[in-house]
Amino acid sequence: MPVETQNLEAIWETVEEYAPAAEQPLWRRLLYVVLGTTLLMMMLPDAVVVSDVSHTMIGFEPFPSSSGRARPVENGGNVWVVEESEGSDWYSNGLQIDNSHRVRNTPRFYQLLDRSTGLQASEEWKSEPVGIVFHTTESPQAPFGPDQNDTLRRLGKNLLDHIRDNRSYNFVVDRFGRVFRVVEEGDAAHHAGNSLWADGRWALVNLNASFIGIAFEAQGSSITSAQKNSGRLLVQMLRAKYKIRPELCVTHSQVSVNPSNMRIGYHTDWAEGFPFAEMGLANNYDLTLASITDFGFQYDETFKRAVGEKLWRGLITAEKQVVDDAKDRGRDLEGYRADLQERYHRLYASLKETGNLDEGTRLH
Repeated sequence: MPVETQNLEAIWETVEEYAPAAEQPLWRRLLYVVLGTTLLMMMLPDAVVVSDVSHTMIGFEPFPSSSGRARPVENGGNVWVVEESEGSDWYSNGLQIDNSHRVRNTPRFYQLLDRSTGLQASEEWKSEPVGIVFHTTESPQAPFGPDQNDTLRRLGKNLLDHIRDNRSYNFVVDRFGRVFRVVEEGDAAHHAGNSLWADGRWALVNLNASFIGIAFEAQGSSITSAQKNSGRLLVQMLRAKYKIRPELCVTHSQVSVNPSNMRIGYHTDWAEGFPFAEMGLANNYDLTLASITDFGFQYDETFKRAVGEKLWRGLITAEKQVVDDAKDRGRDLEGYRADLQERYHRLYASLKETGNLDEGTRLH
């Protein structure tokens, strides 16, 4: 018996023999109440503090870490509009956006596919962007130097006119680091075409409606310091405004697919060398590709050449996951992959009937 309980029983023994409450003096009745309450509290287990914070994510769940280490990413922070006009907007982080080429297009409207229920579409339709796809324009370039100012400005103006007319991207960052808003953020630009991306629970097909398209005026993987600086500010603003998680900021080459031959990388802009760190992001080439794990897409030598000497970690982990999943199900690899591809073809056919699979990209 606990020492505290023994001490209380000794106290109880000093109290005179029980008599009905109405016959007890008031001081003795109060003593009974105090002693009884104290004994009851000592007999109860220690209190357990339960947090009222829910651990259930609303919407997207985090990608599993591919490295097991914390991902050093920049917080989106609190970025707000300081001044806005028809011609330009100015934000608290120093970002300035030129609105001279701003146009409207088809409003965003899309569903999420639940990976935990065999890719069933969510009942709720979404109308705000959840991610960012980074592009290069692959447009004609001139040497970047002061003696080329006129040519650089002319090429940039022609490019912006073309992008505006074709509603190709939501934002363009030119070689001088100027940021242009083209297709309104609330509207879908024709930037991603046939594309796939996913997080731990939700998958998305055809990212035009669900992701913002940012294009850097460039060929290959070389952009100017001014473009990196402005790109970082633009990403900061968009992540703060739409609560975009860093895992949903990826390159066109990571999301682009070709349904006709079931290969990834139909477009290969930023297949290597995207400056994730300069954009305040971790190396998202490490992220596993759902196009491979969920839909059986593969890649060929052309894509490997675009990636360069070292394959993304995300490609390697995706291939390993497909092998492991086939083995866990007692299936041969090719048969299992064929089933995944058939799943995509059924989904593709159903979405094509709605008119939501316009390939869309009109520059490269």
